[in-house]
This record gives sequence, structure tokens and C-alpha cells, in this order.
Amino acid sequence: MQLPITQQTKNGIKVELDYMHPQEQEVVRALLNLVILEGKTYQQKQPLSPAEFAAYWLNQDAFVVRAVEPGTTHKPKDILGAFYLKPNFPGRCSHICNAGFIVQPAARGQGIGRLMGESMLAIAAQLGYEAVMFNLVFETNIPSINLWQTLGFEIIGRIPQAAKLADGQTVGALMMYRALS
Repeated sequence: MQLPITQQTKNGIKVELDYMHPQEQEVVRALLNLVILEGKTYQQKQPLSPAEFAAYWLNQDAFVVRAVEPGTTHKPKDILGAFYLKPNFPGRCSHICNAGFIVQPAARGQGIGRLMGESMLAIAAQLGYEAVMFNLVFETNIPSINLWQTLGFEIIGRIPQAAKLADGQTVGALMMYRALS
């Protein structure tokens, strides 16, 4: 897969998916911290410091989806989404990867998640991973569950009462899996 990948969102914004640049790390950390504070989809309770973000998000491959100025290919605007890709387990099990995804609240529902999901599958296969596993997809995160199922993921397990959301609700989490070959 050749990066960047250029596409148009449902509302007509031109975007590119590419590796994250060092100067974009703080913007992605701020977006992740916003998602963490929403308290609905990520397991962390508190915003991540730069060092915590680096350990969690930047220890393997990291990607972003940027809005691109019309008529140009290399003039990035806003970061609309981001994801990481890394081994889910060490050593003999490192052929199974894990990924985490975030989308700007204002950009949700515009196809950014699907672009990232489809691209992640192709990139993971290209990097030599043989499968993708998500350890904790909260049962209340219906858009993610639906997306992953349309991309061929199976629910392989359920952890009851796995997460305590910011609103006090306790919800189960799903483990989802997809082979890449």
C-alpha cells in the first residue's frame, strides 16, 4: 500500500491518510485526551502526559488522517483522525496486531473511521501481521462494533462489566478478531 492515501469524506472534504509526522504528535495527543475525557470508548481515566502518550501511541506505527487544502496534495490542515498499529502480544504471538482509533467529534460519521480501518487492514498485512485483535471494544460503542463487523471482524469473547464509563455506567467489552489471510 502506497501512502499517502487520498480520499474524499461524505461531506466533500479532501483527506489524506499517512504516517504521523513528529510535529503532529501533540495534536494527536490532545485529540486522544479529548476522547479519554469523553469517557465512552477508551480505558484510560485521565489525560495522558507526553511521556505516557509516547509509550502508549508511538511505540510502533502511528498514522493520521489530515484534511488537505483544495487543489494541493501537501498542504495539511486539521488532523481529523488517527490510529496506531502495534503487536498485540510479544514474542511468539507478535504476528497478531492491535490498533487504536480516534476521530475528531465534528468529523464523526463522515467515513474517517472506515478509511482508517480499511487502510489499517492493508497496512497490517503489508507489515507482515497475520491477524488483528481488539481487546476491549465497549459494548456501547455501536459505531465501532458495526464498522469492525462490516470489515470482517468476529466477536470472539465478551468481558462482562469491563468498563466504568465517565457517566457511571458499567458496560461489557467485546474482543474482536480478524485473520488477514
